[in-house]
Amino acid sequence: MADGDATADGGLVAAAVALTVATGAMDAISFLALGGVFTSVMTANLSLLGISAGAQDPDRARDAAVAVAGFVAGALLSARIVRGERPVRRTRWALGVEVLALGGLWAVWTSAGGDPGGGVRLGLLAVGALAMGGQSGLVRAVGPPGMSTTYLTGTLTGLLVDVARDGRVRWVSLALLASLVVGAALGGLLVTYAAPAAPGLPAGLVALVLLVSFIPQGRAVWRRLIG
Repeated sequence: MADGDATADGGLVAAAVALTVATGAMDAISFLALGGVFTSVMTANLSLLGISAGAQDPDRARDAAVAVAGFVAGALLSARIVRGERPVRRTRWALGVEVLALGGLWAVWTSAGGDPGGGVRLGLLAVGALAMGGQSGLVRAVGPPGMSTTYLTGTLTGLLVDVARDGRVRWVSLALLASLVVGAALGGLLVTYAAPAAPGLPAGLVALVLLVSFIPQGRAVWRRLIG
């Protein structure tokens, strides 16, 4: 492998790890402070929607439905943004939309003292889910086949199957799974001990990925991936 290819591959993994940490943090924030649902794990939210309907829990059903609707909107928007010519520029636009969504969430969250309630809480849940849906749609549209930074059940399954069948460990998959756990742990710690700052972690990480795409090494990553 050429040095340039190795650098690009390493940059892609680093970007995916950063985005996955952001996902874990945002899920922790939404679960602990925005209604007990998730902003990226839609299979869990769909299950919660069904469970809530059966248990006659309209508040939880509403929160799950809001999260699913936000995620769907974000995925559709991101897929629409990256479609067309100049894919590298369009990828930056999609990341920029996610940064704006997470930055706005952080600003409103901070103004509420890290403890939003009522309609503000629902609005922030929708925005967080929209950001994660956008990230999911972006990675699915431009990333390598099978890569995800939001829904990782398939990543875990593939890792286990490869270990059982071939004795081979996919270290990238392992890194992404570990990144999700680390992000969730950091998000939980921030919500517990520094609530106003909590959304700054996912917002900052996604912003970092966007900023790095403008430096030569970052441009090489995106051009090799989607250019």
